[in-house]
Amino acid sequence: MESIELDAVDWRLLDALQRDASLSNQDLAAQVHVSPPTCLRRVRRLREAGLIEREVALLNPERVAQHLGHGLQAIVEVSLERQEAAWLDAFEQRVAADDAVAQCWRVSPGPDFVLVVQVSDMPAYQALAQRLFTAEAQVRNVRAFCTQTRQIRAQTADPQHQTVMMRSYF
Repeated sequence: MESIELDAVDWRLLDALQRDASLSNQDLAAQVHVSPPTCLRRVRRLREAGLIEREVALLNPERVAQHLGHGLQAIVEVSLERQEAAWLDAFEQRVAADDAVAQCWRVSPGPDFVLVVQVSDMPAYQALAQRLFTAEAQVRNVRAFCTQTRQIRAQTADPQHQTVMMRSYF
């Protein structure tokens, strides 16, 4: 992937797309104050450079639950026996490949990883624990916190770049 310089227009495009990737090229161009051909060319360049990884749909958890049930979501802290890079990498690859793992964060200090997992029920969580946290995975400690309420706000915009994006508007 090529490395590119980002200007104010690029940041406005990225900001707008993080908020609503379903915008038509015409609407996106109007929102960031560029012509549609310029908008299309720039978005294509941002994709090719790897800044736009993919576009996804955010599902409403309550609406989905009406069809599938609420299931069980847990936040899981995992500490490994050893903190060597190879062990950490191997565990991260193992959990990232599991469909029940929605998020995997390598953290410090404290546990080595924090996972967000989504399963249908407690037996499914127990099966997940057997799959991911057995002796084969060299896990020393696991603490799971079952969620009682859903997220209040799903955010796709990157707050780290809000200052940069806000400056780029002026």
